[in-house]
Amino acid sequence: MLIEPINKSNLKELTSLFVEMFPETDYEEEYQVFEKSIGSSTEICFLAKEENQYIGFIHLTLRSDYVEGSEVSPTAYVEAIYVKPAFRKKGIAEALLKSAEEWAISKHCYTLASDTAITNANSIQFHHKVGFEETNRIVCFIKKLGE
Repeated sequence: MLIEPINKSNLKELTSLFVEMFPETDYEEEYQVFEKSIGSSTEICFLAKEENQYIGFIHLTLRSDYVEGSEVSPTAYVEAIYVKPAFRKKGIAEALLKSAEEWAISKHCYTLASDTAITNANSIQFHHKVGFEETNRIVCFIKKLGE
């Protein structure tokens, strides 16, 4: 398995993986978002590739705003991590996370944060398994006005 950073040659594959994870998103919009992140000093994606197939990715940013549970700024933040279902439980997500940690340290960040839906038991279990500590649980609300 190979872990490689986002670049022009793997941008389509990254976008396809992202849309696979979040089917409600628009491919063209996400492509443009990721394209702008190539070469960024505050954002990166790493892709996992096995043979000639891209099978997972991790998307990271540096956040300087408030991050739940973090006492430092900036904090490296896992915006998304995904491995195709057929390749799960083979250490791929952990390898992606290792690349994320190395990138964060290279940016002088010594805290890595993440989040997931309160109902996503698989993600919560994964986070605990790879060393994340739970800092809080919240339920978010919205009320539409003037309709």
